[in-house]
Amino acid sequence: MSVSETIPLLQRAIESECLFDGDWSKASGAVLPVIEPATGETLMQCAMASPAEVAVACRSAALAQPAWAALGPRQRAEVFRKAADVAQRSFAELALYVARETGGALYKGEHEVREAIVLLHQAAGLLSQPHGLVLPSEAGRLSYARRQPHGVVGVISPFNFPLVLSMRSVAPALAAGNAVVLKPDPQTPVSGGFLIARLFEEAGLPKGLLHVLPGAAPAGEALCRDANVRMIAFTGSTAAGRKVAEVAGRHLKKVALELGGKNALIILEDADLDLAASNAAWGAWLHQGQICMATGLILVHESIAASLTRKLVEKARALSVGNAARGEAALGPLINERQLQRVHAIVNDSLQAGARLEAGVNTTGCSTNPPCSVACVPACAPSRKRCSGRLPRWSVLPQTSKPSNWPTAASTASAPPSSRRRLAAPWPSASGLTVACCTSTTRPWPTNASTRSAGAAPPAMAATSVGRPTGTSTHSGSGSR
Repeated sequence: MSVSETIPLLQRAIESECLFDGDWSKASGAVLPVIEPATGETLMQCAMASPAEVAVACRSAALAQPAWAALGPRQRAEVFRKAADVAQRSFAELALYVARETGGALYKGEHEVREAIVLLHQAAGLLSQPHGLVLPSEAGRLSYARRQPHGVVGVISPFNFPLVLSMRSVAPALAAGNAVVLKPDPQTPVSGGFLIARLFEEAGLPKGLLHVLPGAAPAGEALCRDANVRMIAFTGSTAAGRKVAEVAGRHLKKVALELGGKNALIILEDADLDLAASNAAWGAWLHQGQICMATGLILVHESIAASLTRKLVEKARALSVGNAARGEAALGPLINERQLQRVHAIVNDSLQAGARLEAGVNTTGCSTNPPCSVACVPACAPSRKRCSGRLPRWSVLPQTSKPSNWPTAASTASAPPSSRRRLAAPWPSASGLTVACCTSTTRPWPTNASTRSAGAAPPAMAATSVGRPTGTSTHSGSGSR
């Protein structure tokens, strides 16, 4: 069936209540509703895979993989280009559905689809790259190393950016000659799984190479244990990632993990406050803060803390929360009630530890309005937890406790590279406030930044994974060995 204007691309996936194995097959297990976070509307009924169905999929993938790996590189590359073309033709439909299923704004859905198209073209490009190395050899001999596909790669993806975080593993793994068994989060089974299945189905990917099986934790564990699966690519929480690594490690599988982070934004005393407030708001509240790179902790110099707090609170109170997918609000809701309650628990813990709540919280469904901004004065435990929700915490950098070698933006910009400073681990002062010390490094910070992310690589270091022999990002793994 080809894509047409009269039949939406996703209709088959939404209406089938099936798993995908190259065909659409009825599941033996439960069927659960997928709820649109902004409206409470049921978007579809999602079939949930059992461990037994995961085992069948893994065996099927292992049988289909050798023929795919033996196919010529140009023939394989054409599949990815066709999939990208299908996504481009259905761009508006896909972007809106991703936004609705994830509770995001329409621009967020559009961004995911654009990035997925880029990833498909990049996967096609991988097939024209060298797949090995010529090694040092004696005269009359030739030594070389050739990369071979693993066979079957298991991919487990999260709910927050499901299309991008699935596609960035699925596409390069397929391009490397593997088959893929994908387990998307059951809260976003279409965006993280069935959408990708429809793209490759329309593009002519041979059956049995891509399996999409939403499921709960037992299905994920079965995927990590299965003997047919040689590599696991997981994106999700640190706690779940530990379990994935433990199970996969016992079976000596290659594992690629991208887990939760606690990202600090440092704002020095000579920063442009309007720019700093704008950057802090964007970093903290984009997609309701449900991003592993979201700003979760703001370290601000004492001399500007009050002014910057006022500016950020103004921004928080100006942001509307509601159905952002339909353009009715600036921000959407959190993904579910459990996430909302977790945010509130961290707010309450912070308040009990001495923090101030600068913008109040009114709860409606899975939404908070306005987003909350906490001035976390003591270096309390809640300020160190990752929170997948709208919750930037503040720590004041006291002028009296600042180390003597703390750099200003101006001094950092003017210093020679060999003497520039990079922020190191948080240093607790005697007053109990969280500050940061500095250590010498040969890696300079950007010379024009008074507002910058702790731990982020300088521009010169930002692309160190580009050009690795695998030819792919270290986040997703190439699926080759």
